[in-house]
Amino acid sequence: MPSITLDKELTEQLRRVLTAVELMLPKPAPEINWTDVHAANWRRRGSGGYLDPVPEIESMHLDDLLGIDQQKRVVEENTRQFIAGFPANNCLLWGTRGTGKSSLVRALLHRYATEGLRVIQVDKDDLVHLPAMVDAIKGQPYRFLLFSDDVSFETGESSYKMLKSALDGSVYAPPDNVLIYVTSNRRHLLPEYESDNRGAMLVNNEIHHGEAVEEKISLSGRFGLWVGFHPFSQDQFLEVASQWVERLAQKQGGTVKWDKEAREAAILWCRQKGDNSGRIALQFANHYVGSKLLAG
Repeated sequence: MPSITLDKELTEQLRRVLTAVELMLPKPAPEINWTDVHAANWRRRGSGGYLDPVPEIESMHLDDLLGIDQQKRVVEENTRQFIAGFPANNCLLWGTRGTGKSSLVRALLHRYATEGLRVIQVDKDDLVHLPAMVDAIKGQPYRFLLFSDDVSFETGESSYKMLKSALDGSVYAPPDNVLIYVTSNRRHLLPEYESDNRGAMLVNNEIHHGEAVEEKISLSGRFGLWVGFHPFSQDQFLEVASQWVERLAQKQGGTVKWDKEAREAAILWCRQKGDNSGRIALQFANHYVGSKLLAG
């Protein structure tokens, strides 16, 4: 009889332990129905991760991105080729902050989601999980952009090596229904130092880069498409600001004039911000139109 009692006590203790452990374990990630879900974020969990669906996407339209018509045309054309199943390139969108790089990717999703485009956003540090992400969408009848925003590396990072391998296809290559779109303020995704140029050599009157420069170029060079986003001039900034003032006023059903007062206010705004990008133009328009409509 004592042994039977002991077995019951041990069984009950084990049951309590298993119940406590189960409560601590993360819930299994549900499988995504990509018919209804247009975007997802990669969430790190333990040594791996899972795709977390984004219920709503930002209502950013391509027409809302002002002052970057050439960049829009190039990236949209590449994306349309990809959606149609034709050859297309991985894309590096680089340049000045606030010029619409990440907004362009979101606007493309808003425009082409009904044609099968999907976006998976992944943080730079989680690029090591690219194979797992691809396994999660393998066989899906959709076209996926693996999108990493505001990327910058130090040489030797594991994420750097994985991205380089994926772009090159030497060790790991994503399937045909996946492209990689990356935005960065740095043209080569890596910091550049004066000392990098010390290894340069002159051979037959031609400059050959040193190993440090070659290593930095080697990653960005694996993107088939480079699209540069450059600082606005003051005239470009004012043109974009005036268009935003008009659009926002119309959206609110009111009238706000773009006159000398608005122009001077816009110039003061960008000088105070120390920036004259498209983002700053939109922020000014929000402030100016809102204050004018509030004042009646």
